[in-house]
Amino acid sequence: MYLFFIVFLAIYFSLCFYIGYNGWRWLVSAFSFKYKKLYILIVFFLSVSFFIAFRVNSAILEMIGGYWLVIVGYSIILLPLANLIYFITKKKWKIGIGITVIAFFVFVFIYGSYNAWTPVVREYAVSVDKPLGESKKDLKILMAADLHIGTVVGNSHIEKLVKIVDEVKPDIVLLPGDIINDDITAYVENKLSETMAKIKAPYGVYAVPGNHDYYGGHNSQLKDELEKIGIPFLRDEIMIVEDELTIIGRKDASDHNRKSIEELMKKVDKSKPVIILDHQPKEITVAQENGADMIFSGHTHRGQLAPAHLITQRMFENDWGYLHKEQLHSFTTSGFGLWGPPLRIGSQSEVMVINVTFK
Repeated sequence: MYLFFIVFLAIYFSLCFYIGYNGWRWLVSAFSFKYKKLYILIVFFLSVSFFIAFRVNSAILEMIGGYWLVIVGYSIILLPLANLIYFITKKKWKIGIGITVIAFFVFVFIYGSYNAWTPVVREYAVSVDKPLGESKKDLKILMAADLHIGTVVGNSHIEKLVKIVDEVKPDIVLLPGDIINDDITAYVENKLSETMAKIKAPYGVYAVPGNHDYYGGHNSQLKDELEKIGIPFLRDEIMIVEDELTIIGRKDASDHNRKSIEELMKKVDKSKPVIILDHQPKEITVAQENGADMIFSGHTHRGQLAPAHLITQRMFENDWGYLHKEQLHSFTTSGFGLWGPPLRIGSQSEVMVINVTFK
């Protein structure tokens, strides 16, 4: 781990130097910029801001650091191309090249911010070949994963989720993981439980942990906070809802002590509809083979920033959207909140609404 961390830092700061050097050369050649020490200080601050943010729990630093990470990520693609054009044109287009790069990042920051903070509702309709009690034949499910409540995502964004729930009026609400963003401090200090308590549905609200719910060591405290407001936080637990519907809530895949799907499915009545909440969509086939009817996941963010979605597509059988496999219906959401930079390109903050008909 130490070797990996050292290598990572070496690569990261090498990229920061490359970006900073390109910026400096452009400023000097295009505008005769002379404030070298100030420029170095600014680039160094930007380079370390994201790391400092996690030590001091600063929303401003986390956002600045997030924006810088986006600049680093896209610069890996843009700057080599800009350098090539610069030399091919024999330095004639130096001002235009720099302005084009800046314009690209302005677009990313504006459009990406809109996608991050403007959630959409995506609706689906599926059929399950099992009865749901004697009288009820359909169920409206609302799923919102990856809230990432912390210093950046707070009450105002979660209030948008509350408003959507009030408008959609689902029968049941599912929150499959990453409720908090590593640390529970901001959740408690900003009284997020008061906002989360407004999320209500006739069949209840159910949550499971994601990987970020473990990182700060506050998983059990989060369970206490949620269950105080009537949201069961299922960690390898099974709940029977209204004696009609079985919900299996799994620990996250990062928890090496979690039970297998096979072990959990042995304890349920498969004649009733079975829903699995599993933060990471890694075991869709296993769920299908063991007779589950629906599985709900998040985690992928659909890459959050394109073209990272090309990576998540290769990593997961269903990295985003809906997949029908035999009797199983798999849903993976791009998430309601976000991690790192408060931006989304190629994805958008979303809530999934699934209208299920039972036979």
